[in-house]
Amino acid sequence: MKMCRLFLQLCLGLTLLSGLAKPDIDPLQDYCIADTKSPFYLNGAPCLNPTLAHSSHFTTSALAKAGDTKANQFGFSVTLTTLANLPGINTMGLTMARVDIAADGLVPPHSHPRASEVTICLQGVILVGFVDTSNRLFTQKLEPGDSFVFPRGLIHFLYNMEPKKPALAISGLSSQNPGTQIASRAAFVSNPPIPEVVLEKAFQISHQDVAKIRKNLGG
Repeated sequence: MKMCRLFLQLCLGLTLLSGLAKPDIDPLQDYCIADTKSPFYLNGAPCLNPTLAHSSHFTTSALAKAGDTKANQFGFSVTLTTLANLPGINTMGLTMARVDIAADGLVPPHSHPRASEVTICLQGVILVGFVDTSNRLFTQKLEPGDSFVFPRGLIHFLYNMEPKKPALAISGLSSQNPGTQIASRAAFVSNPPIPEVVLEKAFQISHQDVAKIRKNLGG
């Protein structure tokens, strides 16, 4: 009987916890414009006095300009809406992203620990895909107007299949702060670095391979 009560308490606790485990906390008012000058450090940002709200707080041109795809070795650039360029997005539980990909460029396998993502191709031909927790790969070729969803926390990628033309996509993510972790950089150029013996065993590669990959990734 005691074990049954403990089991029921555990189930109830897990049920309540699952109900509370949301990507972002729901807002308690119509809006909460980020007060980016506040000295307080919170999970999000303090709210500006609602009487000071203005239409400009809810609009941005941050995604209008193409990013610099030459800034990294993969050939991509991601421009995000943030509290700095769109303070009205505070507590709304979403982020928009402009994804520029150079010809034959790649947004390498990465994940967003706090958000699902929906991507729409606006220009070019983009091969997208994600891998689920059973190591099953789901891929699709996107042309302008096509959309694809990446489940929260799963490794995914975007590759521009055009050898001579750039590609452009817009993504919506289900968190104000989705976070991004590129798999290759996390493994090989972390700070401090993961011990070489761990990488050698995990990837079945040599000491020389580890050194080469780290050098290629800027580590």
